[in-house]
Amino acid sequence: MNGSEDSRLILALDVYERERALEIAECTADYLWAVKVNWPLVIGSGLGIITELKQVTGLPIIADLKLADIPNTNRLIASKVFEAGADYIIAHGFVGSDSVDAVMELGKTIIVVEMSHPGAEEFIQPATDRLIELANGLEPFGVIAPATRPERVSYIRSKLKQGIKILTPGVGAQGGRAGEVLKAGADYIIVGRSIYASENPRESARMLYEETLGV
Repeated sequence: MNGSEDSRLILALDVYERERALEIAECTADYLWAVKVNWPLVIGSGLGIITELKQVTGLPIIADLKLADIPNTNRLIASKVFEAGADYIIAHGFVGSDSVDAVMELGKTIIVVEMSHPGAEEFIQPATDRLIELANGLEPFGVIAPATRPERVSYIRSKLKQGIKILTPGVGAQGGRAGEVLKAGADYIIVGRSIYASENPRESARMLYEETLGV
């Protein structure tokens, strides 16, 4: 198995091409805790890419589908995604506890409580307190919080029940800084373009991994 036991780095593999995805994942796996796949890769390469990535890396696979539908639809989607080998699925909380619980019944779930892009301040951030309450009630594996706003990560950590992990997208291309957001209370950082779009993805992953050590 690849990966490092002390890694807090998650690769967001937001590419379309199957071969490229497998190559990047394999060459960076030594420095990762997990690989996150989103709709671009699933649409471009098919659901089987989850199975292949798991075989190539030996790492946990997070399916970042941000499920946001009625319970039955969430359940139907999650069933196939977990069947393909995903270890975690990311779901939106704003659709309500019944929709999230439909995913949690099938496997480990991560709930979005706040996102990293500027538009998140319009609708999601005003609801963050309610989404934290939802997470505290359901006790998922973790929640998504914005690495682009470390002060929000710190706030979410202060309100979140102990034991629930915080995963933070937005490090690198979006402006978030690994050390800063980990000090604010994040358990894991999620990095995409700064790794997969670099000339040397393995070296970029190594540097980010080393940046997280001792934080």
